[in-house]
Amino acid sequence: MSVIVHKVNDNVHLLRSIDANRKLFDELIPLPDGTSYNAYLIKGSEKTALIDTTYPPKIEFLTNRLKELGVDKLDYIISNHAEQDHSGAIPKLLEIYPEAKIVTNAKCKALIMEFLLVSDDKFIVVGDRETLSLGDKTLEFILAPWVHWPDTMFTYLKEDKILFSCDFLGSHLAIDDLFITDEDNVYKAAKRYYAEIMMPFRAHIKKHLEKIDTLEVDLIMPSHGPSYQNPDFILNAYKDWASDNVKNEVVIAYVSMYESTRMMVDYLSQILTSNKITVKTFDLIKTDIGELAMDIVDAATIVIASPTVLTGAHPVAANATYLVNALRPKTKFASIIGSFGWGGNMVEQLKGMLGNLKVELIEPVMIKGQPKEADFALLDSLAKEIINKHENSMLIKA
Repeated sequence: MSVIVHKVNDNVHLLRSIDANRKLFDELIPLPDGTSYNAYLIKGSEKTALIDTTYPPKIEFLTNRLKELGVDKLDYIISNHAEQDHSGAIPKLLEIYPEAKIVTNAKCKALIMEFLLVSDDKFIVVGDRETLSLGDKTLEFILAPWVHWPDTMFTYLKEDKILFSCDFLGSHLAIDDLFITDEDNVYKAAKRYYAEIMMPFRAHIKKHLEKIDTLEVDLIMPSHGPSYQNPDFILNAYKDWASDNVKNEVVIAYVSMYESTRMMVDYLSQILTSNKITVKTFDLIKTDIGELAMDIVDAATIVIASPTVLTGAHPVAANATYLVNALRPKTKFASIIGSFGWGGNMVEQLKGMLGNLKVELIEPVMIKGQPKEADFALLDSLAKEIINKHENSMLIKA
């Protein structure tokens, strides 16, 4: 069954669309565990609301489950976010339930009208902290822009103390569990999700975590992945990831064509490891970018290692540098190492691609050909500098 129905309580049902075979999100983000799209049906004494919908290929399955639940009349479709994996079923639902109104904020309304060609008269626009009565149930809307689009909002079911957090706090997992059954698996998936999608908006995330702290929350129900019976599990994880603190770790993302760069990476890694720094290396030819993104969440230092191709960095290394810059991790230090044959401007190129990062750039090491004794001495100096930076940083956790 492509849509799983879970009864949360007498008034709330989860309708989860399972997408186990989807391999990429936005044709960019790897989905090793597939994903899911969560919609929530809220039945009040007077009105019925559906919070979010589903991804367009799952529309028929969603509408069939609604019919099985006896939903003959739908008063409101709450749209927390206009991205089509949440809003894509709205036009079809409006055909089936023409009386329904879309309840959302002004920015989300504008996007839905553009994306889905829904007419203006189908909307009810709400502002921050406005409420909507379903009779004996009250929905409160909390604007939460830039987690991860400008239109995002949360919906809070006041009487039941349930926070429907949209993309925020979610995870890409194609599992049918209502609540977490494997904390380690969900923690890893949620961290990957944070790294790939939420990390560029760390400053906004801190503010929205503060908003959530003002609410009484018994359950957190995101738009992807399982729900949280213990809200502190995910809230504390996000507070850690979004904090300014980093770990005593170095991430080295590298590509090597004729072993020279790899030899440099191995040598640098060995010195750092022997000085009790955790080193995580990623061969960019083989690496899942999600794994790389996860490990730069906490790393104190990032090193890009590449040979030159023509006069610049290897394209795979340039792509990784672009990714790191786009994700804006809280990393404190960065450096560049690599080898060349006859010259080039790789260092300048890669430095210019790291403009979003508030990092101290440690002097790069570029060598000609295969590393020699003098080149290893330069790597010794680089390692010593990294070690000193880590030892003297007050923000690095053991």
